[in-house]
Amino acid sequence: MVKLIDQFLKTLKYGKGYSSHTLRNYRIDLMQFLAFLKLKGENVEEIELKQIRNQMIREFLAYLYQKGLSKASIARKLATIRSFFTHLSRYGQVALNPAKMIETPRQEKKIPIFLSIDAMAKLIETPDTKPQLGRRSLGKRDRAILEFLYATAIRLSELVNLDLEDLDLNGRMVRVKGKGKKERLTPFGQKALEALRIYLAERCHLIKSSNAGEKALFLNCQGGRINGRSIARMLDKYIILCSLKHKITPHSLRHSCATHLLNAGADLRFIQELLGHSSLSTTQKYTHMSIDKLKEIYHKTHPRR
Repeated sequence: MVKLIDQFLKTLKYGKGYSSHTLRNYRIDLMQFLAFLKLKGENVEEIELKQIRNQMIREFLAYLYQKGLSKASIARKLATIRSFFTHLSRYGQVALNPAKMIETPRQEKKIPIFLSIDAMAKLIETPDTKPQLGRRSLGKRDRAILEFLYATAIRLSELVNLDLEDLDLNGRMVRVKGKGKKERLTPFGQKALEALRIYLAERCHLIKSSNAGEKALFLNCQGGRINGRSIARMLDKYIILCSLKHKITPHSLRHSCATHLLNAGADLRFIQELLGHSSLSTTQKYTHMSIDKLKEIYHKTHPRR
């Protein structure tokens, strides 16, 4: 089973271009399922695929529910198991997918967390971009990252994978490598361009002789490619500094961009293309509006206002 899981993850990595973050989550989900089978008295080392029944997966999901996991987390783990057995059936290692007929838990509809335009501006302008005595400031890099996340609405994993060659400063476009090796061109505005130019002038000072050929657009303090955890920690720091009370993550900047564009009149299809969603139904969660905006439109348009 463990060997089959490793083969499955390799297929996702090299065949479909899944990110290391996604692969790590898939591994965690599948190993948790194996641990549950062991808990139920199954010999995980010798268990045959044909022995895994629909009911065993249902019991695993019930176990997760009893442990207090959210419906979203349980749905993700079911999707992982379903994808794993789909892979095995495709290669003839199982006749049927035991997870295929299990219904995905109905999700609670949640409005994505986003910042107001004023709060977003306050956050972006928080990094100190002035030179600091005795050491090089990362404020210019941090400002560029915040501007760029908000300007492009790209995912955190997409941002950390950007290379210098993906950037077209003159055309104000960036080539984004999305999920499943899908590429898209995404525009960005003047503010992001200005922040990028300032950062790129300083980028060479972050490069060290050991990694002189580093292609990554955004670098860490050692001169290598910055990772998602570092950006999340950086964002947490600036959230505290500007006294924002919201629970903000890098993904919240993506939500904020989509929401602000939609509230300003952008077409939903445009938002779909910008975000890199394959389905319009995924984008429709951004059709929420603030109460103030809703009231404003209502009082302007309703005939019996």
